[in-house]
Amino acid sequence: MERKIYDKKSATCNCINLRRASLSITQVYDEMLAPSGLKISQYLLISNIKRLGPISVSSIALEIRLDRTTIVRNLKPLEARGLIIDIATKGARNRQLKLTDKGSEILEVALPLWVEAQNYIKQYLGEEDINTLTRLLAKIEALVP
Repeated sequence: MERKIYDKKSATCNCINLRRASLSITQVYDEMLAPSGLKISQYLLISNIKRLGPISVSSIALEIRLDRTTIVRNLKPLEARGLIIDIATKGARNRQLKLTDKGSEILEVALPLWVEAQNYIKQYLGEEDINTLTRLLAKIEALVP
C-alpha cells in the first residue's frame, strides 16, 4: 500500500506526542480494515472474543488492558450488527459474549487486512524500530497497574 508520509514536528510534551501517534496509527489501521467494515477497536474485540470466548466484559477488559466503559461502548455496534451475542442465562449479572457465525465470517475478511496493516507499519518503521517501540511502550505501560 502506497501512503503519503507527512512531515510532523514533535511537541515538547511526551503525552501529546504519544496521543498523536496513537491517533495516527489508529487511522492507518482503520483505513486498512475498512473493507471488512470494522475499526481496529472492533477488530481487537472480536478477535479476542473468538480466541477466549465465551468471555465476560470484565475478562476482556483485563485481557486487553482497557477500561470496561471503553469495551462496552465498542461492543454495542458489534452486537447491533449481529457479530457477537450474549449467551449468559437471563438475569445473570455477568454477560458472556460469543462470536456469531456472521462475526466469524467478518473476522476472516478482517484478519488478512490486519496482517497487511501490521506489515505496513513494520516495513515503514523497520524491525529495529518496531522492537524498540514495543519495548518502550511496555515500559511506559508499566507505570500504572
